[in-house]
Amino acid sequence: MSRPLRLGFAAVARTTFDVALAETTAQATWQALKQAGFELIGEARLLTDQDALHAAARALANEPLDALVALQATFTDSTFITHLAEAVDAPLLLWAVPEARTGERLRLNSLCGINLAGHALTLRGQAYEWVYAAPDDPKAIAMVDAVARAGRVRRRLREARIGILGDPPIGFDSCALDAEQLRHRLGVQIVRLDLADVFARVRGIDETQRAAMYEQIGARISGLGALDRASVTGTLAVYVALRTLAAELGCDALAVRCWPEFFTELGCAACGAMALLNTECLPCGCECDANGTLSQLVLQWLADQPAFGTDLVECNPVEDTAVVWHCGQAPLNMADPATPVRGGLHSNRRLPLVMEFALKPGRVTLARLSRANGELRWVIGSGEMLAAPPSFSGTSGVLRFERPVHAVLSTMMSQGLEHHLALTYGDHAAALRTLAKLLALPVLSL
Repeated sequence: MSRPLRLGFAAVARTTFDVALAETTAQATWQALKQAGFELIGEARLLTDQDALHAAARALANEPLDALVALQATFTDSTFITHLAEAVDAPLLLWAVPEARTGERLRLNSLCGINLAGHALTLRGQAYEWVYAAPDDPKAIAMVDAVARAGRVRRRLREARIGILGDPPIGFDSCALDAEQLRHRLGVQIVRLDLADVFARVRGIDETQRAAMYEQIGARISGLGALDRASVTGTLAVYVALRTLAAELGCDALAVRCWPEFFTELGCAACGAMALLNTECLPCGCECDANGTLSQLVLQWLADQPAFGTDLVECNPVEDTAVVWHCGQAPLNMADPATPVRGGLHSNRRLPLVMEFALKPGRVTLARLSRANGELRWVIGSGEMLAAPPSFSGTSGVLRFERPVHAVLSTMMSQGLEHHLALTYGDHAAALRTLAKLLALPVLSL
């Protein structure tokens, strides 16, 4: 993330257990989290009575936290954990530690403590995650990281603003928006913009600024000289106008009606402008797909890098691969170094500027905030982008899903899912599933 993930920390214990061992465990857990790069709020000292617990809870409640780690340093009754959960507005992770089977005294009984707490939280409808591991266990640290990333995204969604430019094209039901549903379930606000106003702003970008942008972009991509300069600078003026509008309106992302008006009214493609904005971590989604754009934004926040809104356009069950593609608006940092970025023509409208390249190899996560059944749910998938030449013009990548490609396609078709998926690099499925749980949304696995 751009700044360290912020964890609240509370270690609960009873003095009737082995206090010295519990203190050592709490200190070790605190240090492991600190060494992993988390910003810690709270103290490593044991909270052994209700007065200390309540004071710690009040202090933590006043801090913006990405997650709260409640270490069950020894067994306690469930009131310790339930009070923390009620007082602190942050995703809760219960942590119990194993202990040696010595044949002697049960010194901590930590596991039974989170079992008791988990039951009490479930009765109260309180979500939580849990780990049962030593303080320095890498898998436990990874779980904390996933919970904290999800918690940060949940907080950011409550203040997120998505700009909507125009309406989805006729027949693109998968891009339909239920603004009230997004506001009610996620806290997301919708800001509507009129295409005519956007176009007026684009036309107001003077030739000096267009020429400067042309030189700047020409240093990053090849092939501009073979394209109509007026159309290319038109796309670059779209980039400037959208970036300025988003800043003025406080928009975190833009869902753009990218055709046909950009071609017919401005004589250029919106794709190249959207690619540049995606590169700069201002997610832009095609065909005015608000939920798809929001999916890009969530993946970007989780991964701390750009995301790409794409279509699944070809499957090969023999090779067990699929092709993801869009006409040329993927972030430039997703380009395979073996196939440098070129400027090109839109495949159907034959106007510039689109970005053409093959996606680089690496682990990827795919996601979609879907409302295919009328209710919101998260669609989540994972796979490996393979090193391969471009499959089609525009931006494309050859992907091998974790599941057989015929099973992925069957899921998409049998569930009637939307045709856009968001994609980013890295493995973020665990954090996405935690986010879905925090938002009380079901998950469908691709």
